Amino acid sequence: MKASVIVQNLKCGGCAKTITSKLSEMDRLSDIDVDTETATVHFTYENIDDAILVKDKLKELGYPSIEYRNSTSAKARSFLSCASGKMSK
Repeated sequence: MKASVIVQNLKCGGCAKTITSKLSEMDRLSDIDVDTETATVHFTYENIDDAILVKDKLKELGYPSIEYRNSTSAKARSFLSCASGKMSK
């Protein structure tokens, strides 16, 4: 099944690279695509629990979905994730 999640704090290709990299490590996910213009993460999952885990992972990385509060710590984590994504090859 396909899903899309609109996230907060997604600003650039570094953010997108980190999100893609970390979600690619998760089992049973495929076709991961991050659209920086719409701040949307698209992916294909096998069961509903996988989709919930994606939201949890995004929140952990500092990119909470729009229904979550965007805390100061989430903003800080996204900044670090973004920098990490820009520096990785």
